[in-house]
Amino acid sequence: MTARLTSPDGMLQHAPYHHVAVATGSTHVHVAGQVGQVGNEPVAADDLAAQVAQALRNTATGLAGAGASFSDVVRLTFYVARWTPDRIETLMAGVQSVADEVGLPMPMPPASLIGVEVLFEPDVLVEVEATAVLP
Repeated sequence: MTARLTSPDGMLQHAPYHHVAVATGSTHVHVAGQVGQVGNEPVAADDLAAQVAQALRNTATGLAGAGASFSDVVRLTFYVARWTPDRIETLMAGVQSVADEVGLPMPMPPASLIGVEVLFEPDVLVEVEATAVLP
């Protein structure tokens, strides 16, 4: 593991993610925005939890293709279309439903959730980006 995750005293505690990642290594892996789509199949329209789960599966596949895993991730970014704060439980349900399957530690690595009006296709509700560091 090249990343040490922490949430120092004085920062919001009990968040679903760590606030700080300290990484050692020289190889950086950047996984572009992954969506809740399996291959060329359409996304599960209007199902944020299902799209989040599949986007994280796709992110895990991208990481594995570079020889990395979620234990090497130092940053996650979630872009969510038509975001409203009342959707956080649905988003987190999608995360939690797949965390063990893909090896996503809970709390997660440092993460940001950015609400956007629309993503690249109208039915796409979420994109997930990841940054990892390898030795």
